[in-house]
Amino acid sequence: MEPAVLGGKLASSLVAPLVKKLFVTDGPGAGLTDRPVRLTRLVSFRGERRHLGEAEVARLAGRLVGTALDSPGEPPFAGDEADAVTHALTARLTALGDLDMDDVQAVRLGHRELAAQLRRHAPGAGDGLSTDAGHFLDSATEWACLHILEFFTRRSTFVARTLVEQTRSQRELIAKVDELIVRTPRPDTRDTAFERRYLPYVADRHNHLTIYGLDLRDSPDRWPLEVAYLSLEATVDGEPGRDAVPGENPPARTGRMPAGAALDKEPRVLLRGDAGSGKTTLVQWLAVTAAREGTRVPFVLPLRTLFRTGPLPAPSAFLSAVGCPLSPPDGWAERVLTAGRALVMIDGLDEISQADRHATRDWLSGLLHAYPGNHWLLTTRPTAVRADWLAQERFGELSLAPMGRSEVATFVHRWHEAARAPEYEQRLLDSLRTKRDLARLATNPLMCGLICALHRERRGYLPTGRKELYDAALTMLLARRDRERGMDALELGEEAQLELLQRLAYALVLSGLTEMEMGTAEGIVERCLPSVAAAAGQGDAATVLRTLLLRSGLLRRPEEGVLEFVHRTFQDYLGARYAVEEGHLDVLAGHAQDTRWEDVIRMAVAHARPGERAVLLRRLLAQDTPRLTLLALACLEHATALDPAVRAEVETRAGALIPPGSKEEAKTLAEAGPLVLELLPGPEGLTDAEAHGVTVTASLLAEYEPDGSLAVLRRYRKHPSLDVRRQLVGTWERFEAREYAVEVLEHLDRTGLTLTCATGAQRTVAAGLSPWHRLEFRGRQCLADVIAAVTEPDVVETLRLLYNPGAGDLGPLTAFPSLRRLVVIDCWSARGFGRLAGLPLHQLVVGRVADVDGLRRLDSLRLLSLTHPVAGRCLTDVLPAAAPLDFLFLGRGTTDETGLRGLSHWVRLKVLSLAPTAPLTADDWAEVGRLPLLTRLQLNARLFRDGLGPMPVLPGITELRLAELRGGEDFSMLPSRLPGVRVVDVQGAPGPRPDAAAFRALFPGAEVTVSDR
Repeated sequence: MEPAVLGGKLASSLVAPLVKKLFVTDGPGAGLTDRPVRLTRLVSFRGERRHLGEAEVARLAGRLVGTALDSPGEPPFAGDEADAVTHALTARLTALGDLDMDDVQAVRLGHRELAAQLRRHAPGAGDGLSTDAGHFLDSATEWACLHILEFFTRRSTFVARTLVEQTRSQRELIAKVDELIVRTPRPDTRDTAFERRYLPYVADRHNHLTIYGLDLRDSPDRWPLEVAYLSLEATVDGEPGRDAVPGENPPARTGRMPAGAALDKEPRVLLRGDAGSGKTTLVQWLAVTAAREGTRVPFVLPLRTLFRTGPLPAPSAFLSAVGCPLSPPDGWAERVLTAGRALVMIDGLDEISQADRHATRDWLSGLLHAYPGNHWLLTTRPTAVRADWLAQERFGELSLAPMGRSEVATFVHRWHEAARAPEYEQRLLDSLRTKRDLARLATNPLMCGLICALHRERRGYLPTGRKELYDAALTMLLARRDRERGMDALELGEEAQLELLQRLAYALVLSGLTEMEMGTAEGIVERCLPSVAAAAGQGDAATVLRTLLLRSGLLRRPEEGVLEFVHRTFQDYLGARYAVEEGHLDVLAGHAQDTRWEDVIRMAVAHARPGERAVLLRRLLAQDTPRLTLLALACLEHATALDPAVRAEVETRAGALIPPGSKEEAKTLAEAGPLVLELLPGPEGLTDAEAHGVTVTASLLAEYEPDGSLAVLRRYRKHPSLDVRRQLVGTWERFEAREYAVEVLEHLDRTGLTLTCATGAQRTVAAGLSPWHRLEFRGRQCLADVIAAVTEPDVVETLRLLYNPGAGDLGPLTAFPSLRRLVVIDCWSARGFGRLAGLPLHQLVVGRVADVDGLRRLDSLRLLSLTHPVAGRCLTDVLPAAAPLDFLFLGRGTTDETGLRGLSHWVRLKVLSLAPTAPLTADDWAEVGRLPLLTRLQLNARLFRDGLGPMPVLPGITELRLAELRGGEDFSMLPSRLPGVRVVDVQGAPGPRPDAAAFRALFPGAEVTVSDR
């Protein structure tokens, strides 16, 4: 009988009071100590102060049994066993006094286990009872224990005692668990401890760059990776996992992305790159980054090392196969891969044999299927495997892009920072910008590092003649790099490779191309094999060509079936080497007019013997053109030994061209092409005119070689000449806005200079420059953007707005509180001049605007130049009558309606410039004659076609300027009308220059100056 069933027989209202009598009532303060109170102290029939005896307990038990038998329904057992059941229940209840536990422990046991404890402490109780009576006895015991435990939980000290016991138990349990962990650590705990050692090891192991093949005294071959590494870019070659839509072409994805972010976008990447392009360096950077950030667990697996140490390893042998001294816990690598936490980088697929590549693919495929969810990177040179080699494994393909101008500059900066040689940095950057063959060579970290090292070893100078540089590069690429990386020696020696490569290069040079079909290349190699014994024993032409393509580092296959040199400069260098060996000096001289042969000829001079150099240089001079004369001058850099007479002749002929002494000579010099840039001198030792000519030449060549032009111009940024500084600030638009501003503009003495912003990019950059007092904005730009581009508007004193059809209302210009000169020309919507009355304007130049309403309010003006029709009876109706004008220009159409009526109002005028379309009348000249301080008169040539009218004698005029003369004008009347003239300035319109002698004859006592417009 279950207690729940018995509950139907015995009401809780009866059992609870009976059970309560079994225990002593709590006394004041009882149970507040944390010392346990045993049950023997709680029952009321033990101890000296007992309240119940065994008879009383028996009566309680009897009442329980009797009530059960008297309840309605079938009795639980036969009535003649009532005394025996009562006796047995009494024995069990009195056993409470024998239990060695407290109330908390009793509750923890539960009512059934407590009942079992009572049965064990009352042995024999219930023996001889029938089955039904025995069931009733057990159920009654459990029912009583339920109420006993309920009684315990309601005692005032139970909750506090329970919390004390729980706290003690938890403390003991934690201590035991900690001891257990120490004695038997879990696998993941061992893994975590190992990774705390492994990740710093990886970061330190790969945190350096190695430049293989360098043999330079002062240049170490290892640099801190975090100092010298720069983020290269990769071009996206394909998109894995996406099929073409039926009826459409397969999806293509092209573009550029930071190479370091490759695995952020795709978990499986095959990275292609030419020799020295930075593949291994990128692997190192990804390993160091992952180890430091803890994003993934990196495994760096160079394939050449794996095959040298034995078969391709299982994950458990990854570390030992690459020589890692750390011993991981058993199964650690498998657990990392299974959890998808690994970054596995397999480097150098091209550095193993073809058969080993197939084994590598099978090994990699097995790893991919066994351990999905990880990130995988495999590197190779472009031609080692076909494009779809890992397509089935859903690998995306990336190719490392050549370094751009900014990456090269960054690399050079960090290289010199790591080498602690900052004094050589800028000189090398200038050389890279002005020497085009060097710039073409410095397109990957390997070659940039070589150039930096050579430049530093020579204390800031590249080799005299770049032959040494190319020789070092070729030796490094053809032999030493593979040998020093621990690879097997290449079957073809360096000289054999050079012989084959130079014949391929010369064939390309002669054809004027940079690519050739593979079949053509195989034919050239096949014809060469009989004379190159080292190559003849390596197989047929196709095999030898494949070896050159894969291992030389100088050839690549841009597309299937096509071959080219990785750098055009290597093609020119090797082609020139072969041309000299074969004595083809006539061929070289015959192609000198072709700019594509410039570098070939220069390298030929480097390879040639002294007598051959003299012959070639004389043939260049014999053609007597500025470009070939300058080419001969450029060749001298490579002529370490040369007939002194030939050298002197070249230098003399070139000296007449460089430096240019005028703007006209500068333009002529620029026509020789970008070759000129590396020959331009200074500014040391140049006159101001020569310095100006050099900057003009460099500015004109910016269209072809912006980097080289910038390198020249930045040398002149501290020049004091105003003409030079104006040239520098005026050529900004030819360059990238921010770079030019940083390299040149910020270093200029700004006295007398105006900064012009013609594009949004220039305007944005201008906002970050230190303040300019004089600004010009050209083109459509809203005034809000103009104002936003000026960080300190209170320093702006001159503002020019030109060719801006969207200028609109000029009221916002009040944001420039110090504005003294304003020029608004060809701003067809400009209006609202009256709103500028609060500014301290002294000079205003206006031409072709919407209207000039409000002009009368600008009473602070001293100079006014106006080319816009004015309406009214006289000039004082429109122009500011209260202004103290001392200079006034009235241009085309301005006075068609008013004439010069009212001009005499401005009695302080000293300079009057007239270029109206309407003829001047006697009244107009009368107004001019009433100006007491007028000493300078400027007249436009159009007035001399019946426009001067009855010009009176003006004895006060001492300076005369004649503008826009086109020839044929009659000036014969001027000397008699202007008898006091002492200075004559004649300015011609575009075209033939005016005859200065004729004007000197007209004004024999005056200083006459004639100039173009």
